Amino acid sequence: MDPYSSEGELVNIHTAFHQSQFQAVLDFDTSSFSSSNALPARLLQLRSHCALRQYDAVLSSVSSSEASSNPDLAAVRLLAQYGKTPANASKIVAEAETLAEKSGDNLGVQICVGSVLASAGEHDKALALLKRHQGSLDAVALIVQVYLSMNRADLAAKECRTARGFAQDALLVNLGEAWVGMREGGEKYQQAYYVFEELAQAPSTQAAPSLTAQGVSEIHLGRLPEAEVALQQAVGLAANDPDALANQAVLNTILGKQEEVDAAVGKLQAADPSHPFITEISKRKSAFDAAASKYTPKFEP
Repeated sequence: MDPYSSEGELVNIHTAFHQSQFQAVLDFDTSSFSSSNALPARLLQLRSHCALRQYDAVLSSVSSSEASSNPDLAAVRLLAQYGKTPANASKIVAEAETLAEKSGDNLGVQICVGSVLASAGEHDKALALLKRHQGSLDAVALIVQVYLSMNRADLAAKECRTARGFAQDALLVNLGEAWVGMREGGEKYQQAYYVFEELAQAPSTQAAPSLTAQGVSEIHLGRLPEAEVALQQAVGLAANDPDALANQAVLNTILGKQEEVDAAVGKLQAADPSHPFITEISKRKSAFDAAASKYTPKFEP
């Protein structure tokens, strides 16, 4: 049974997590929760620390001995270790795979280890683990993200349709369809915009990720001034949010504002050196330098 169902005492903290209100999740008073919901609530708070890149907070909260006796906590500890020390990725991924083999029916393991495997590019292994879920929208959302990272929007859309059948108007289903719509394009951009805009503009649900998503949808719709406002708001809420900075750099490139591009890229490099935007720039620069080295410039007198 999914502990984060649409009913029960976890609904508000769970909704806040998927609205990207991670600090609100951390500030949530869980002292009155029943014993059966204490661990799922704690996992949401630990995952919020990871989303905010506060990996040490997770590692100090979950000891090695505690993780050894609880697969949920072992999984979220691996998620934090992966985020903190990408240089040790291969070792952490191997540990994650071992945990998945031992406790693959555990929802916390499915979500956290699935996230590690997907981030490491082990898409097939991530999907195999996540698909063991029993009606979990958290797992469905991750499956959709994995399919989109594989450029399989068709399979992501199919997953959303299946979830719509048992979850109706759940937030995660709406978000999943919006993510797919951004990949499919066309009229789907406008539909996705409505989902992101509703979250981004309501004071009670506003967060940097939803503002960034709104800004990206505005870019695709050709509304560049509106996109600029949304992305500035996102950076205003979270100055070092990597995705907001990356998309701000993209928008300023389109607008021809090179100084702003350089500033955003510099902030992104400092905030998250391993962000896909930074690694892609590095790859393309190396490819250009390699190609340029094959030619000798010739200057005519």
